[in-house]
Amino acid sequence: MGPIALLKALRTNPIECWTRKHFEEPIVLGGFAFGRVAVVSDPPAIRQILVEKTADYKKSKLQNRVLSVALKNGLLTVEGDQWRGQRRTIAPQFGKKTVMRLAPHMVDAGNAMIWRWREGGEGHVFELMTELSRLTLDALVRTIFADGLGNDAEAMRLAMVTYFETTGRIDPFDIMGLPDAIPRITRWKVRPQLRFFDQSVSALIATRKRKIAETPDAVPQDLLTILLTAKDPETGEPMGEPEVKANILTFIAAGHETTANALTWAVYLLCQSPEWYERLTVEADRELDGPLDTLADRLIETRAVIDEAMRLYPPIVGITRTAGKEDEVAGKTIRRGTLMVVSPWVLHRHQLLWDDPDLFDPDRFLEGPGKRMERYAYLPFGIGPRMCIGAAFALQEATIVLAMLMRNFTLRMEPGQTVWPLQMITLRPKDPLMMTARSRQPNLVAAILA
Repeated sequence: MGPIALLKALRTNPIECWTRKHFEEPIVLGGFAFGRVAVVSDPPAIRQILVEKTADYKKSKLQNRVLSVALKNGLLTVEGDQWRGQRRTIAPQFGKKTVMRLAPHMVDAGNAMIWRWREGGEGHVFELMTELSRLTLDALVRTIFADGLGNDAEAMRLAMVTYFETTGRIDPFDIMGLPDAIPRITRWKVRPQLRFFDQSVSALIATRKRKIAETPDAVPQDLLTILLTAKDPETGEPMGEPEVKANILTFIAAGHETTANALTWAVYLLCQSPEWYERLTVEADRELDGPLDTLADRLIETRAVIDEAMRLYPPIVGITRTAGKEDEVAGKTIRRGTLMVVSPWVLHRHQLLWDDPDLFDPDRFLEGPGKRMERYAYLPFGIGPRMCIGAAFALQEATIVLAMLMRNFTLRMEPGQTVWPLQMITLRPKDPLMMTARSRQPNLVAAILA
């Protein structure tokens, strides 16, 4: 692929840039005339870059330019002491015990969608990604804003759609490393969405701060209150309002998009596999009436399907770092300034790391004789200090919601569709994915009775 064709592919759908060589060799060196690139798929080398030598491999300017359009000042983009302080302050809110307590909000969001689908009538046709995005945004709103978003929930979802469709496209100026002072068309196009995000979250923060000051005992203990009142355990300092706002937007943008994608791909793959569809239906019927606090841990096969869906269609498609000094990686000399690329899309389908890498086989995530997975061969949420802080939240939500869908509906793809992944910031179906839902239990009032 020549440089012009490569730039075009990076702009339209970057996952189409990969060659057979990338899926067969542990490290591939190449790049443009204006920069060197190393694509790394060797697990020890990945550990070296993302865990052992993080000081020598900083987040790349390319990745930060894409993410910082709206998410600057948040965990995804800040560096150094600011990042460490935010991480110390926020991380305790996403521990396993805390996330387990959020399961009722996820169930409530799932039940709301089930009601909505039933009201559509038997056999109604809908676009899967849109519906699941509504659900995951609803779950996040219930978790972050106990008072809700008022009439802005659908407006927020639509603004997020535009944001991801626009900023998710890699700008050639960013690839070439041109200064930020040179205007990018992507940033110009999303200005209305950025204003909407800023105004909406600012209003919610202002209202909540008044409640905290005036009636502290009546303030809901949701994530918004926690972020406004939390303090760095080392310094005792709270986060500033711009940091709170940036992280709220990060959780909404990254959280609802990645979970919706994982669920979308899981449903799509299940529709191709009658065996696994039946296995998940049996598990959902057996487990969903049990205790809610241990539900996600009991849905073992459902979780395996989510894991396999994220292997084949990872929510994080590329992790990039810049080499701060000369180093040796996977037997190759890496010069200072080289862009290091770890692509879960390539890694998860690599011929050296997986048996039948393109085959949908959730069994590879179930325990059994001879089952062993190289830790750094599977990175759906990244790895190391900058691993996605919301991974446990996303996995629990996706597992519970998928089980609820299996229990309540028979889902079928509309015929004649071609499904192809499109890399934006995340990986989603290129075209609408039309589905039909028919009730398995028409008289069931809710999937789980609280």
